[in-house]
Amino acid sequence: MTTSLHKPVLLHEVVDSLTSGIEAVGPNKPFYYVDGTLGGCGHALAIAEALKGDLVIIGLDQDPSAIERARGLLVGKAKQVILECQNFRNLDEVLGRHNIQGVDLILLDLGLSSDELEASGKGFTFKNDEPLLMTMGDPKQALFTAATIVNSWKEEDIANVIYGYGEERHSRQIARAIVRYREKKFIVSSAELAEIVKGSVGFFYKRSKIHPATKTFQALRIAVNDELGALREGLVKGYERLNPGGKMAVISFHSLEDRIVKDFYKEKALEFGSKISKKPISGSDQEITENPRARSAKLRIIQKIQ
Repeated sequence: MTTSLHKPVLLHEVVDSLTSGIEAVGPNKPFYYVDGTLGGCGHALAIAEALKGDLVIIGLDQDPSAIERARGLLVGKAKQVILECQNFRNLDEVLGRHNIQGVDLILLDLGLSSDELEASGKGFTFKNDEPLLMTMGDPKQALFTAATIVNSWKEEDIANVIYGYGEERHSRQIARAIVRYREKKFIVSSAELAEIVKGSVGFFYKRSKIHPATKTFQALRIAVNDELGALREGLVKGYERLNPGGKMAVISFHSLEDRIVKDFYKEKALEFGSKISKKPISGSDQEITENPRARSAKLRIIQKIQ
């Protein structure tokens, strides 16, 4: 069993928010907990510890290695552990296969796992020189990869992706540089793409703490994996499957995701009177110091009242 590089963000906040005041539906019934983004199992293990094993864990992840690692980590930690290599947008299909009608707790951690980022070899990070894939699941099953976008899409479409999903104000300049470069050579690696972006807009990021390619890489990853579409679908299906009194928590890392979660929660609060966290919960100064990934993390929670 390989160890995980991933350090879960907002761990105590997630556990406290999800488990406080929660009651399983019906007498002598376990809690049903869906972890839609298992990663290194940090959140799932902490939830299991908080509920003392009186739990059924339904764990999903698109990364097969995360599922394999979870088999060893979660064994004996719950009454039952169900693991599937799936996108959380398909949680209704997974629950249906196992005859589970409703669940009590749902967590979606939308951040890219450190294991996926550092060890997948798919070009998620410009720090390594890797094939330009950026697929969270099996690349063979993807409709397209990051290499497809930068090497075959029109300049305007590339610019729209970088601006729309990365909120990069220099998107047109970056797209122009990509198209000019590919006229001479096919773009094959993450390091190669990072240098193209840096060469075109590096001057504007001279005094910035972030790498010039950060927003471009974020945008390509979101486009390749249809992350915003998956989030919208997962929120709807997750809320539908929540038992009365059940809670759903979502950790987002950028404004596009947070806006979708915030608007969805508001809609359900108005429609059904569900309780929502008034403001997103952020990491403490100590956590941000120890784990820089927590700097942009925002946790929002909804409790179904119906």
